[in-house]
This record gives sequence, C-alpha cells and structure tokens, in this order.
Amino acid sequence: MPLKIIKPLKLSAGDTVSLISPSGGYAHKFMDRYLQGKKQIEKTFNLKVINTPNALKSDNWVYNHPEERLNDLMWAFQNSKIKAIITTIGGEDSIRLLRYIKPKHLKIIKQNPKSFIGFSDTTVINFLCLKAGLVSFYGPTVLFGFAENCGIHDYLSLYFKKALFYQEPIGKIENCRDGWTLDIMPWTKEGNSIKRKLQEPYEIKFIQGKGNVKGHLIGGCMETMEILKETDVWPTKKIWKGAILFLETSELMPSVDLFTYWLRNYGAQGILGAIKGIIFGIPGGSFEFNDPGYNEKVRKHMAKFSEYDAALVKVAKEYDRRDLIIATHLNFGHTCPMITLPYGIKMRLDADKKAIRIEESAVK
Repeated sequence: MPLKIIKPLKLSAGDTVSLISPSGGYAHKFMDRYLQGKKQIEKTFNLKVINTPNALKSDNWVYNHPEERLNDLMWAFQNSKIKAIITTIGGEDSIRLLRYIKPKHLKIIKQNPKSFIGFSDTTVINFLCLKAGLVSFYGPTVLFGFAENCGIHDYLSLYFKKALFYQEPIGKIENCRDGWTLDIMPWTKEGNSIKRKLQEPYEIKFIQGKGNVKGHLIGGCMETMEILKETDVWPTKKIWKGAILFLETSELMPSVDLFTYWLRNYGAQGILGAIKGIIFGIPGGSFEFNDPGYNEKVRKHMAKFSEYDAALVKVAKEYDRRDLIIATHLNFGHTCPMITLPYGIKMRLDADKKAIRIEESAVK
C-alpha cells in the first residue's frame, strides 16, 4: 500500500525561508560561517532569509532550552510568510525535544505543511515530520553545505532545486563528477575563502541484488537513528514495509563492529525483512588539509568504506535477505557536495542497469 503523505508547496524565487537551530547553537559561535551561508542561500536561490527567534542564541543557551528549540520550530511552521525551514547545523541532542512534544505539535506541522531541511542530528525532526505525515528533506544545512567555501557547489544546488523548486520528480540520481570532500577548514572569514580539495569521484556501487524495486524513502544518520529507536517518532512496522532505507554515518566514523551491531538491530526489529532496498552514503570523516598524514588518512577512510560494504552484505545474509538490493558510495549525508533526499517519496533501484531514480515529485 502506498505511503500516504502530505507534500509541501514548491519553493519559488522571492520566497521567504527561515533558518533554525534545533540542535546545536553553532551559528552563534561561527558567525562568519553563518553569514556566508545565509548570503549564499539568498544569492544562489533568490530567497529571502529570516531567522527563528532563537536561531542565533549561544550554544550554551540552545543546550539549556530544548523546549524553546521546539517553540522555534512551531513558530516557523505557523508563520504563513515562511515557505521552508532550513537548519543552521546538526549537533548531538535534538532527541531532548521529544519530551516536550504533544499531539498539538503534530497537528501544527500537519496543518501548516512546508519544507523542513536538515540532516545528521536533526534526523529527529525529519522523523517528527514523517510521524505528522509530511514530506521533509535530508539535505544541506547553513554551515555545512550552503556555506561551502568559494560558493555553493553546482551539484548541491542542482539537487536542492530539483527536490524543492520543481513539481517534477527529481529523476536520476548520479554522483558528483567533480568528486567529494571531507576536508576541514577553519570556520572563519579567512578560512571560508580557501577552496576545499575534492577527492576522486566515486561511482555508485551496487554490492548486492538483482532486478529492480520501488519504495518510499526513510532513513538518516545512523548514530541519531540509534537513539531514536523505539521512541514515539520511530516509524511503525506498517511505515517500514516496502521502504527504501537510506543510511549514512557521521564524522565520528563508527567502528565496523558497531556499524554491524546497528544493522543487526534492523534485522531483529524485522525492518530488513520489510524493506525493498538500501542506499548508503559516503561515510563521514574529517581530513585536516594541512596534516602531513593527509594522504594516509584518506586511504584509511576509503579502506574502511569497503569494510562497511562487507558488513551490509554480511548482515543482509544473516537475516535471509541476499535478494535485497544494496547500493553504496552515494553523495549524501556528511560529505560535500550532497544531494537532497525527500522522506516518503518513491525511489527506484535498478540493480541490473545500475541506476537509481526518484520517480515521484516531492513538492506540489
């Protein structure tokens, strides 16, 4: 049975979007980086940008007032001038907002549908939107993505526009031909002007499965999803049935053993038995651009990626899903540039043709 979900209105030039800090207060701490991201959003997409009341409060204030972070979210959803809500950055404790959520908050989201965009720790808010029955987007934030040194990457801009500005389906998903980066630069006015080095591009890799399948997208940052399991916003078995599970890891780069344990929990819950496929993003990490051991760190990171691939195949086999189509090496999550993925929208995985397409529009 198709997933019933509300689609927000598409964005258009001149629309107003709101920036929000539902997780960490790093926009205040890295003001130069924030201002660069805000300016580049305005320039690249011709949007008007405003802040939620507490978006630029200090990290300490944001940490101590999770209920106000939720109030900011509701403020943005209820403000009729705002067409989309973009997070400034992730963090580590969006989960604390859940204790304040009441049925009225879900009602506000459902009755005021608009695009919410975030990733990493704000997977929590994406799952909240999904529970309310609204399409949200796993994509770039102000500090990570939109504030990219020397301008927003064309690849990120392309897929962001396809997801939020057009009523047509996003279509074929391809990796960035220019490559990818995990380089760390100082988040200062001077550091923002240093263009980051791109690694050689990955090809999307189908590591298991035959034929093709179609399912609705659900997923996010694996570290955040671990603390979300069995909370009130964790999807029901009915929601998981027939889904395409998208997964990616943060800059913490979990051990392969831990990664395997997490996957086994999806098996134990019956999720691996219910879904139709998995897509896995380039694992997060961090490379200091002036580190003498830079090349060796890049090599070790790429080697670990192969170990993650092996773990995916291993756990799928353990839970009798050798038929499960699994594709890896995708440009989303804790890597730049990234694509924007819409929750609840249909994706097709074609293992025979080595192709991935989003076949349903994410906005109306």
